[in-house]
Amino acid sequence: MKLLKSAIIYSLAVILCACASSSVLVGTAREPIDEDQVRVLIEPPAKYETVALLEASDLGANGFSAQSRMNKVIGRLKAEAAELGANAILLQGFDSQVIGAMGSGYANTQLSGNSAYTTGTGYTGVQTSKVGKAIAIHIPAE
Repeated sequence: MKLLKSAIIYSLAVILCACASSSVLVGTAREPIDEDQVRVLIEPPAKYETVALLEASDLGANGFSAQSRMNKVIGRLKAEAAELGANAILLQGFDSQVIGAMGSGYANTQLSGNSAYTTGTGYTGVQTSKVGKAIAIHIPAE
């Protein structure tokens, strides 16, 4: 039963990944807090309560560097957590997803009698988005 619940929660998170950010509440939400109060962790603390599964992307971000794209993802994860009253996020990983592609090409054909000769070239560019996953947690006051 626990495995099925985890699979359903993960599936919902994957379905929601088309948005810039999304959350799946799995614990108790609290009053919203300021996102500057949300800590970013890579290791779980000794005591905490899981609040939600989070996913965010850099869609619509105005930055070309890898660092600015990562900052946008982390900022969105923190904002989602703050909205749920979580005071920390536990990073789960980052990935890139293809969100579109554009292609262009050119061809030229020359006819001579009953034969034809064609030359051409083409280019396809892929647009990707950085995606981050985290667990929104609440760390109780000591």
